Amino acid sequence: MSEKANFSSKIGLVMATVGSAVGLGNVWRFPAETQANGGAAFLIVYVACTILLGIPVMLAEFSLGRAGRSDAVGAFRRLSPHTAWWGVGAVSIVASYLILTFYMVVAGWTLIYLIQSVDGGLYEGIQTIHGTAAADGYFQQKMNDYICTDLTPLLATYGMIALNIGVLMWGVQKGIERLSNVLMPVLFVILLALCCVTLTLPSAGQGLEYFLKPDFSKITPAVLVNALGQTFFSLSLGMGILITYSAYYPADTKLGKTSGIVSLMSLLVAVLMGFIIFPAVTSFGLADHELRGATLIFVTLPEVFANLPAPWLWSTLFFVLLLVAALTSCVSIAEVTIAFMQDRLHLSRIKATLAVLLPLVALSALCSLSFGSLSDFTIFGRTIFDFLDNFATNILLPLVSIGVCVYIGWFAPKGLLKQELTNYGNRRSRSHAVVLMLIRYLAPLMIALILLSNFVEI
Repeated sequence: MSEKANFSSKIGLVMATVGSAVGLGNVWRFPAETQANGGAAFLIVYVACTILLGIPVMLAEFSLGRAGRSDAVGAFRRLSPHTAWWGVGAVSIVASYLILTFYMVVAGWTLIYLIQSVDGGLYEGIQTIHGTAAADGYFQQKMNDYICTDLTPLLATYGMIALNIGVLMWGVQKGIERLSNVLMPVLFVILLALCCVTLTLPSAGQGLEYFLKPDFSKITPAVLVNALGQTFFSLSLGMGILITYSAYYPADTKLGKTSGIVSLMSLLVAVLMGFIIFPAVTSFGLADHELRGATLIFVTLPEVFANLPAPWLWSTLFFVLLLVAALTSCVSIAEVTIAFMQDRLHLSRIKATLAVLLPLVALSALCSLSFGSLSDFTIFGRTIFDFLDNFATNILLPLVSIGVCVYIGWFAPKGLLKQELTNYGNRRSRSHAVVLMLIRYLAPLMIALILLSNFVEI
C-alpha cells in the first residue's frame, strides 16, 4: 500500500475535521430540534451530551483511525486481524454512502436557492404592503417549483456531484484541506454577519429568551434521546468520517485537544444558528411556524429575509453559508468510500473518486425524483429519500457507534486508547481513564436508547 496521505498543517487538519462535523445537522436540524424539544432546555441537554458522550465517542474514532492508519475497514483489519470487527467499518461505509446519495440532493436544492437569491428570482413577484412582505404561501409555492419537480433539482444535483469530483480528485492536501481552509472561515464570517442583523430586530430579546432561558420542567426522557441523536448527527459520529480523517493525522496530533476544538466549533455553529433563527421568527410573527427540515430553510427563512431591506443580499449570504456546510459535508462523507477504494482495491485517487461519485448520477437521481415523478413510489411507506435518510441515520449510524465503543472499550489491543491520547507517552493525559469508562459503559447504553427510540416511543 502506498504511503498514507497526511494533512499538511495543524490548522488544516482542524479545519477539515470541523468541516466534516459542521454541516446540515447544525444549520438545518438543530433549530428544528430545539423548537420541538423545549427551547433552552434542549440546548442545555445537547451541550451536556456533547461533552459527556460526543467527545468520548469522537476520541474512540480518532484513536481507531490514527492507530489503524487506514480506511474504516482497514483500520479494524490492521489492529485486529483475523477477526470480524472489520464489519463495523463496512457498515459505516455503507451508511455514509447512503447518506451521500441524498445529501447531494439537498446540496443541489441549496445551489438552486443561491442562484435564485443572486438573480432575484426568489423574491420576484412577492407583494409588499406598507413595506412589509406579504408571503401568503408564496415561498411554499417557490419550494414546490424548485424542489418538487424533476429537471431543475436533478440538474442542480449533478452540478454538486461535479463540484465534489473537482475537489476530491485533488486529494487530501490540495483538495479537502485547501477547501476547508477557505470555506470554514467564510462560514463563520457569514454566521456572525447574519447574527448582527437578527439580534437588532424588534423582538430579538423574546427569541433569545426562548433559546437561552431554560424551563427545566421540559426536560423529559424524549428530550434526552433527541439531544443524544442531535449530538451524534452534528458531530458526524458513526459515519466513518472521523476514522478516515484521523488516519491522515500526523503522529504528534493532540487528539484530546482536537476533539475539544471540533466539538466547540460544532456547538458554536449550532448556537449561532439559534441566534439567527429564533430572534428572526419571533420578530416577524413566525414563531408558531413549524421549523422542520425543508420548511424552515426554504419557506420560513426566505420569508424572514423578505421582511428585511435588500432581501436578496441576506438570502444570498445565508444560502452561501448553507452551500458551504453542504459541500464540506459531502466531501467528507465521500472521502470515507474513496479511502476504502484506494486502500482496499488499490485504485488511484482519480479512479477511486470517479468510482464513488459517478454512480450517484443514477442513485441521487432517484432521491431527487422522489419529490417529483417518483413521489408515489414508497418503501415501507416512505419515499426513497425518506427511507434512505431514516435507515442510514437512525439505524446504521447508532449501530456503528455502538460497535466502535464496544471495540475500543473491550476488544482493541491493550492500552490503545491511552497510547493514542498520550501520543505513545510523549504527552500527559489524565483523562484517558474517564474517557475509557464513558466509552465502555455510558456511551453504548445511551446510543442504544437512540436506536430503541426508532421502534418504541419514549
